[in-house]
Amino acid sequence: MAALLIPRRNRGMRTRLGCLSHKSDSYNDFTAILPDKPNRALKTDRCGKSSICVFLSFRRLSTEEATRWADSFDVLLSHKYGLAAFRAFLKTEFSEENLEFWLACEDFKKTRSAAKLASKAQRIFEEFIDVQAPREVNIDFQTRELTRRNMQEPSLSCFDQAQGKVHSLMEKDSYPRFLRSKIYTDLLSQTQRRLS
Repeated sequence: MAALLIPRRNRGMRTRLGCLSHKSDSYNDFTAILPDKPNRALKTDRCGKSSICVFLSFRRLSTEEATRWADSFDVLLSHKYGLAAFRAFLKTEFSEENLEFWLACEDFKKTRSAAKLASKAQRIFEEFIDVQAPREVNIDFQTRELTRRNMQEPSLSCFDQAQGKVHSLMEKDSYPRFLRSKIYTDLLSQTQRRLS
């Protein structure tokens, strides 16, 4: 089964599969493969009645790097493995849409083509902001309406307020729980054991 979930270029690598429970953030073994692209940093698939198979590679992750994730939320988000671990944690809480929206906004800000700007903005709005969006983020009415008005003339900053609210929500709510989670503490233990 593992061969089906691992990209072809990584089939030859030794891997260990870890499963995260839907109802808790525990796991059996938290190592395997992480692709080079940050936006594809986490691969998931069903591996049992109540678990998510999570593939992460910590070959290059040091204890110092993982420990620095506790310094600030932005340090965590800027690290490819930190982002993948945080995404895995959010999946256990069924709130990964917050991170996905934040990442979509970061990508949107890099848009240089005026022609692509409006279509990208519309996709993000319909996916995350609009009422009853498939992956609707939790923002207040005023922010939603301001973003709706910004959509009339999309600019690189049209999602700034909504993105800021979601960032703040993750920083104050999800991030502290992540730092206390079994996912993070076990990840630290794994990196420390590797040094022994």
